[in-house]
Amino acid sequence: MPAALPAPDQEFSFGLADFERVRTLIYQRAGISLHAGKQAMVYSRLSRRLRETGHRSFGSYLQWLEQHSGASGEAEWQEFINCLTTNLTAFFREEHHFHAFADDLKARGVNNPRIWCNAASTGEEPYSIAMTVAETLGASTGARILASDIDTKVLATAARGVYPADSRGLSPERLRRHCLRGTGTNAGFMRIRPELQKLIEFRTHNLMAAQWSLGEPFDFVFCRNVMIYFDAPTQRRVLERIHAVMKPKGLLYVGHSENFSDSRDLFRLRGKTIYERV
Repeated sequence: MPAALPAPDQEFSFGLADFERVRTLIYQRAGISLHAGKQAMVYSRLSRRLRETGHRSFGSYLQWLEQHSGASGEAEWQEFINCLTTNLTAFFREEHHFHAFADDLKARGVNNPRIWCNAASTGEEPYSIAMTVAETLGASTGARILASDIDTKVLATAARGVYPADSRGLSPERLRRHCLRGTGTNAGFMRIRPELQKLIEFRTHNLMAAQWSLGEPFDFVFCRNVMIYFDAPTQRRVLERIHAVMKPKGLLYVGHSENFSDSRDLFRLRGKTIYERV
């Protein structure tokens, strides 16, 4: 097998040893398990950081990271993580969850549920949660939503709450009810209404962090399409910790391709990709 992965005309050499170092570092920092077929993606995303930081090789850049593991390198470690995380999202993605969520909110009869969306990305998911809460419980709801992500850049976008007016997943009725249309130079964009934004706290959170300081336990947790990036031991550790921060019989909503039947001692399947805390 050849040692170099990129084509000869690529700007930086990127050997198998470099790729394995990246795989090790992102696993240690974020729990993400990169498959062997991700070499091209890693090269494309990290080569931008090499240009911006002035490094002339992946070896030099990765060595710098390894030597600056403390506060002095924290900003660049965050850039490294930001580059390698995937942020595919949309309003009301996997729509069946939001119908079930509305039913669960009604059935539980609690006007002040505590909800955690732990892969907030650019904000479409937590705002979809907030819209569902407002539509189900009314404007005076005392609901509190924590929206977290490991990627600081997407969280900044989420906190702004500004999106193209034709964003996928929003019905015309929801667009009128929950959003403010831009005018003039902001034409073609919309902003989430302030009364909806105030339900959400945006916060950076790494699921691999040694300590989770998340406050009171949660009634509902959305952890959708997150576990697919973790290997089985990491999935188990994260599920144990999510279990620990949920109320008894709290509900966990997961991605359509995620299955936790091996963790029946923690969560029992309650519906289509919806689990109840044991």
